[in-house]
Amino acid sequence: MINKSELELLRGCLETLSLGFADLPDFEPALDTERLQAVLSEAAIRMQDNYPFFHPQYAGQMLKPPHPIARIAYAMSLWVNPNNHALDGGRASSAMEKECIIELAAMFGWEESLGHLTGGGTMANLEALWVGSRLLPGKRVIASKQAHYTHSRISEVLSIPFDSVPVTTSGKMDIAAIEEQLQQGDVGTVVVTMGNTGLGAVDPLLEILELQKHYDFRIHADAAYGGYFRLAETLHDDTRNAYAALNQVDSIVIDPHKHGLQPYGCGCVLFKDPSVGRFYQHDSPFTYFSSAELHLGEISLECSRAGASAVALWATQRLLPLVSGGEFSAGLDSCHSAANDFYNRLQSSETFLPLMRPELDIVVYAVAADTSSDASRRAREVFAAAARNGLHLATMTVPTATFAEQLTNMNIDSDSITCLRSVLMKPEHKDWVGTLVELLEKSAAG
Repeated sequence: MINKSELELLRGCLETLSLGFADLPDFEPALDTERLQAVLSEAAIRMQDNYPFFHPQYAGQMLKPPHPIARIAYAMSLWVNPNNHALDGGRASSAMEKECIIELAAMFGWEESLGHLTGGGTMANLEALWVGSRLLPGKRVIASKQAHYTHSRISEVLSIPFDSVPVTTSGKMDIAAIEEQLQQGDVGTVVVTMGNTGLGAVDPLLEILELQKHYDFRIHADAAYGGYFRLAETLHDDTRNAYAALNQVDSIVIDPHKHGLQPYGCGCVLFKDPSVGRFYQHDSPFTYFSSAELHLGEISLECSRAGASAVALWATQRLLPLVSGGEFSAGLDSCHSAANDFYNRLQSSETFLPLMRPELDIVVYAVAADTSSDASRRAREVFAAAARNGLHLATMTVPTATFAEQLTNMNIDSDSITCLRSVLMKPEHKDWVGTLVELLEKSAAG
């Protein structure tokens, strides 16, 4: 879990940081190390009560360990503790954030755009839907039934009408259902999920772009989880084509604290049209007094934001550039390959029924049983047994009507079925698939 070399690297960069303030008079705050050690030891013991998120046998939720350089850069910056709300609070970290935003936008094919980091995907999506509501006031937001629940909640907070659209057996938004909504003439924003958090399915962006030629609406791409797969090279053709079209949407959200190898919380919102910054205008002279340059706080709904997030992301992108065919994208390909290997092995299993081939790195699978209600019970049993065997999974409940084709050998006696879900988002998972399947089968055997 702990590589001591990281601690030495942290010490070294802290010494370099301190040289920038060497001209100040000596000042060292008092430190009661004995009392601090007692409390820190207690905190460390308390933190043992966690799942092993860092280990390949954790394949439950979207919890990907930060890259060592992100951990070290984040920790180093805390000795300054910059606030990226304004240049007064973080000159260097604000500049680093702007550089990161340019690189993230370029990854999606945008040369000129507007964007900033946020505390997470929820805040980023809120800003995107808020801007959409300012451009097309009074109009509805529609999103997939498999879209993240925050879209409906955000819409409620913003007093924007919201409706969800059913998905097909592939887990994607139903195009016919989308057009039926658009024909009513009151849809302002269609949220396209580029990798929904439940099934990992990528919505049909190309078809939705075609609809935009006939109806007046904005397209917001929620790529919080799946955005970085824009760089992956092993995706299936239809998925790759959807990602290639992201340069045509109106706004994008991506979470560096997922596949971007960052600590929580680090989200990002990007707008294709920089002029939407006019909606953020406000007057706060007490905050902006040291520079006439653009402050990140002037294009953000959030005020105080951790500059440490920008420093960590900048260091990571410096080490691992956001380019196809590079070291970073190879890690994404490993995750995708792991999920496909896992899926293929489950297909030949007599115990498990995968619902669909993974588009990214999420695999959802039912437990074989005579009835759907019994399959749900078995899934919960396997989930608990797997945890006892050191394999940590997640569960997911899906409507049986949607996935009836995949459950043809099962008597459907319930409206929904509880399945198991594995997120193989660590590159190391590629070498651990065999072990994971063995533990899974062992857990099912009782």
